[in-house]
Amino acid sequence: MEAVLTLVTLTRPETTSVVTRGAARLLVSMGYAPLAEVGLPNGRRADLMALGPKGEIVIVEVKSSPEDYLCDRKWGDYLPYCDSFFFAVGPEFPQTLLPEEPGLMVADGFGGAVVRDAPWTPLVAARRKALTLAFGRLAAMRAGSL
Repeated sequence: MEAVLTLVTLTRPETTSVVTRGAARLLVSMGYAPLAEVGLPNGRRADLMALGPKGEIVIVEVKSSPEDYLCDRKWGDYLPYCDSFFFAVGPEFPQTLLPEEPGLMVADGFGGAVVRDAPWTPLVAARRKALTLAFGRLAAMRAGSL
C-alpha cells in the first residue's frame, strides 16, 4: 500500500489559535498561569498574559504570519504592563523578521520552546499590584461563567 501525504494549510485565525494554545501550554510548563485575550489599562489586548509563582507578569504577542507582524507594530505598548515580553510564532515563521529585543517562543498546538529569553524589566510595585488584582478578577469571572 502506498502512503499518501496530505499537506493542510491553516488559515490565519487557525494558525493564531494553534500558536496561542502551544504558547499557553509552554507557559504552564514553565510554572505560569496564562489567560488569553487580556485587556490592558491602555486599551490594548494581550494575546496571552501569565502570572508566575512569584507574581511576575509575562505578556505574549502571537504572530500568525509575516503580514500579521508587518501590519501591527503596537508591541511596544505592552511593555509597561509586564516584567517580560515575548513574541510567539509558528515553526514556519521567518524569525529574522522579528526584532531582537523581545523574547521569542516557537509554538504549535502541542507546546513550544523558548528560542530567545525575554529581557527582565521589573514592574513598579503599584502597577504590579493593580495588574495582579485585575488578572485575578478576570480569571475568577471567567471561571464563574463556566
